[in-house]
Amino acid sequence: MEKKEDSNLIISQYVLAVKEIKNAIIDSRYRAARSVNKEVLSLYYWVGNYVSVNSRIGKWNTNAISVISKLLQQELPGLTGFSETNIKNMRIFYEAWCHVLNNKSINYNSTTDIEFKDLLNRQMASADLNDNDWECFLNVGFSNHREIIRKTSTLEERLFYIRRCSKEFWNVETTKFHLKEDLYHKEGSIQQTNFDKTLEEPDFKQRALESFKEEYHLDFINNDDMNERIIEQKVVQNIKKFIMAFGPEFSFMGNQYRLEVSGQEFFIDLLFFSRRLKCLVAFELKRGEFKPEYTGKMNFYLAALDKYVKLPDENPSIGIILCKSKNEEIVELSFSDTSKPMGVSTYRTSQDLPEHFRKALPNIEDLKRLL
Repeated sequence: MEKKEDSNLIISQYVLAVKEIKNAIIDSRYRAARSVNKEVLSLYYWVGNYVSVNSRIGKWNTNAISVISKLLQQELPGLTGFSETNIKNMRIFYEAWCHVLNNKSINYNSTTDIEFKDLLNRQMASADLNDNDWECFLNVGFSNHREIIRKTSTLEERLFYIRRCSKEFWNVETTKFHLKEDLYHKEGSIQQTNFDKTLEEPDFKQRALESFKEEYHLDFINNDDMNERIIEQKVVQNIKKFIMAFGPEFSFMGNQYRLEVSGQEFFIDLLFFSRRLKCLVAFELKRGEFKPEYTGKMNFYLAALDKYVKLPDENPSIGIILCKSKNEEIVELSFSDTSKPMGVSTYRTSQDLPEHFRKALPNIEDLKRLL
């Protein structure tokens, strides 16, 4: 019996050894791949720099890139990645990022030739991206970068796809699919928050930004439902649809959620818990345009939630003020003296949706079957 137990112990040790070695191999491969990818991106970035300077304001002719590509193939038979099209993509890559990365092109003028080795000797790094975004940038392959640059128009939108590519290991086809589906505007595109100054942990901040939209389509609310309590009742009656609008990771904790502070009662319109963020999320529903006093009220609610409701292992509570419309400057000024993380989103009702959207929405019976 004792020998059998010894044998089982040895086998369990072998299993543990295999697991540890396997993890070490995977981690080593990941670091090697990341290192290779960084070198490729650096090379392509500086090739793009060199080509951009000489082709845009330098002395090169219009067919220079085509000629250079063919000569490279002759010098290095079997060389891949340096077709005329891809060299132009390198130029696009450089020009898209040179204003963000701190390694902008060295000083030059139209009569001065640039030594390519001078570019390669400079390290590609970023002064304008935080450490988390810079790591994600280096993890994403050039083909994915190329597609993202083609289909996005703002830095925040570009970074949204880069983060997802890096963390979810998207290949090029997956990236193309999500770009075509406009995932950024369907998921995680909230623009006005105070997260930058109220959330310190970079990864939590990014997940928070990605968890809320700039605008929500609440087709179960009519424009005639002008009373805020009626809007709230409509949300509660259609809570499954409301959660579907925000995402499946949200759990409903209640409406008119009661808080007691110094013997006084206060009520939050809607309270959720986000499994992805591991925090409480308070929603305040407003039937009209955003008003500055909404932020003070939300700041108080979040402070009370953190003190009396939040568990020790949970992240700070987040508040979303959901309005029919907003003035961006008023929102920004209202956030200037807040200390708790919050954002402002707008919503559309059924009458606000374009006709082709309304026709695309399932009817009540279809929704019941889906749910």
